[in-house]
Formats: sequence, C-alpha cells, structure tokens
Amino acid sequence: MRPFSDRATAGRELGLLLQLYRGRSDIAVLALPRGGVPVAFEVAHRLAAPLDVMIVRKLGTPGKSELAMGAIAAGGIVVSNERSRQDRDPTQMETILATERAELQRRECLYRAGRNALELADHMAILVDDGAATGASMQAAVRAVRKLGAREVVVALPVASVEAHEKLREEVDRLVCISTPAAFTAVSCWYDDFSEIDDAQVRDLLTRASQDQAADS
Repeated sequence: MRPFSDRATAGRELGLLLQLYRGRSDIAVLALPRGGVPVAFEVAHRLAAPLDVMIVRKLGTPGKSELAMGAIAAGGIVVSNERSRQDRDPTQMETILATERAELQRRECLYRAGRNALELADHMAILVDDGAATGASMQAAVRAVRKLGAREVVVALPVASVEAHEKLREEVDRLVCISTPAAFTAVSCWYDDFSEIDDAQVRDLLTRASQDQAADS
C-alpha cells in the first residue's frame, strides 16, 4: 500500500467509496477528533452531509501512554482492552478515567462552540477517523452512537490493522476501509504528512462544514 499524502487526501478517497449515501437526509458524518476531523470534513463535503464530532478519549496504559488499554465516549461508554485488564491497578485506572472524562467534556464544549449536537435518533451515523490501530476508540464511538439511537452505523477508515478491522466489523452495519496492511505498525506510518491537528483547526473545519450546510439548505 502506498501512504496517503495527508488526511484530506484520505478523506477524498473515502468519500468516493461512500457515494451511495450522497444526498440522503438521514445521515450524519461524525469525526473522531482530532485526527479524524480533516478526513471527515472531506467525506461530509462529498456526501453533502452535516458534520459533527464524536468525542472519544483513549485510555493510555500507565508508562506507555501511546498504547490503548481502552477508550471512553459520550454517554458514559467505556471500552476495555481485555488483554491489558489483568495488568491494571484499579486506583490508576480511576485516575486515568477522571482525567480523560474531564478532557472529553472540555472538547465537547470547545469544538461545538454553542452548536447543538446532530440528531442521531433513527439516523445513519458515518463514523470517520484517520486510522485504527487497536480499534478501541472507534469501538467506543460505535457504542455511543448506538446508545444515542442511531438506526445504522457505518465506520469509514483510510487504514486499519487487521486486529482492529476484525473487531469493528463485528459491531457495525458496514465497515469501509481502504487498506488493512498485514505489517501495520502505526497509523502515522501510512501518511506522508501526519502533522498534529490542534483545537483551532478542528473548530475551523467544523465551522466551515456548518456554513456549507447552511448555504446548501
């Protein structure tokens, strides 16, 4: 597999694979911030669909924060990585949970900037991220939108590990993934430009998407 040049390019390629949903009034494109927002912005633009965020926070393993031992999402959703459960200290886990819940709430307020969350009840939710290594974050997002009443859940990813692909395929109505390389290593390895996305960029893209929707309505 060739690397994607950047997240926007990956989003445009995903958008081509999702064209059968274009123009439908019952879909919502939901990005996992921060890295999923530039990808989802392009998907939403090509589907003429509204864009929102589904805030998910990875629960990093103590001492190895890049390694997910689980994830949380809105609505009190907690997903655990079974393989790391036996090594957890309950006190450390509670501390990590409290920290990540606070950050989740901060981002909810910051990114929407007063805009209401998209209606998901009896809608199709298209969840988008820039990739999936363990699948824990996306798994939490899937369960959150189910809890919010989504009728159908589609996950769209440029790249995923085989492990994540298998895990997510069992939970969603449709999984669209451009590539599942056998030698996965990390999401960042599959992009030429994997620059960090900051809060200002997230807010700008969400505002632009909202303005596009208002102009089209």
